Amino acid sequence: MKQVIVITGASSGFGKAAAEMLAERGHTVYGLCRRDMEHSKIRYRACDIRNREAIAATVADIMGREGRIDVLVNNAGMGIGGALELASEAEIDRQMGTNFMGCANMCQAVLPHMRKARKGRIVNVSSIGGVMGLPYQGYYSASKFAIEGFSEALAAEVKRFGIRVSLVEPGDFATKFNANRLNCQATLQDPDYGPVFRAALERINAEENGGLQPEVLARKMVKIVEARRPKLRYVVSNLEQWLSVVVKRVLSGNQMVGILRSYYRC
Repeated sequence: MKQVIVITGASSGFGKAAAEMLAERGHTVYGLCRRDMEHSKIRYRACDIRNREAIAATVADIMGREGRIDVLVNNAGMGIGGALELASEAEIDRQMGTNFMGCANMCQAVLPHMRKARKGRIVNVSSIGGVMGLPYQGYYSASKFAIEGFSEALAAEVKRFGIRVSLVEPGDFATKFNANRLNCQATLQDPDYGPVFRAALERINAEENGGLQPEVLARKMVKIVEARRPKLRYVVSNLEQWLSVVVKRVLSGNQMVGILRSYYRC
């Protein structure tokens, strides 16, 4: 059945690839991003997901045109790198406000319509960084951990209304995410953290630049959206990163911290 789908962060990377694939399959796809865009098959809307009024207006517009929203994909996100100790209040607010509150804002705007229809699907894009705390990406991990807990609770609350919630946990992908990452200048200039942070960034950038193509995740997103009984969690990554998630479940906390310290050379 063809569905009305809203995807945030649809201007590039995962969001754009998924939006294009879903539109090619005949679904009506609205792509939300911060700037105006045009596409022959995606109906783009400029919307800041940190702004509740802008979200309300956008959702009202879509409901007025389509009469329903069947699927919400919360994909929008960004990253700020640096030491947890040195992050500014503005950096923390931006990281948590975009990744976590943006997701929560969209859910709160769309859920009343899904609940009234007694059906719907929400797909929240988390990260492997939402399963384990990544050094020098701590607030990014915190935002994704928040999405994990939020989504688990939401899945329990809304299932009786016919609404299914899924989490997608990507590993490293070759998108523009690393190029767009903001790095804390206070960390870069700090004599204790700076050298280690720069070394960690080299590893982070190398892994992301050599990661899977966005189309891999987009194909998985299509399967989740169209699945009759979607799972709560989907890890989408290379074998090494998939194994790291499995290992995280069985190791002690100290052992996992040791592995992360060794991997990121901190």
